[in-house]
Amino acid sequence: MSNELTPAPAAFDAGYLATAELDARFYLDQVMAMVGVDGLVEALAQPFLLAKVDQHAAAVRQSITAAGKAIDSISLAGYARSVLAVHQRHGRPLPTPDSIDWSDADWTVLRLVSVCSLADAADAF
Repeated sequence: MSNELTPAPAAFDAGYLATAELDARFYLDQVMAMVGVDGLVEALAQPFLLAKVDQHAAAVRQSITAAGKAIDSISLAGYARSVLAVHQRHGRPLPTPDSIDWSDADWTVLRLVSVCSLADAADAF
């Protein structure tokens, strides 16, 4: 073992960022297919649901920016992954479009639809 510092890489690895970006966009696309498309269509048709999605979107935006991150595909995908991980840890099945009662959508579904709304606004797909 040595007390010498490990030398820093000579150049920034832009390939890593490109891969992370592509992975994040792919993940957001999966979330959009799982609940986003149907949720956003329903929200546009039901003002009370749109208001709930907007409130959740504001909370997501605040959480991400409070962490010093930009609202982009990487941060939104990370947020969505965290929401789904907690959901699964509680032993609840993943939502599917045909299993959701949009008039009484649960917190997880609203949070994921709001992530999709933010991703759409940020052109993160």
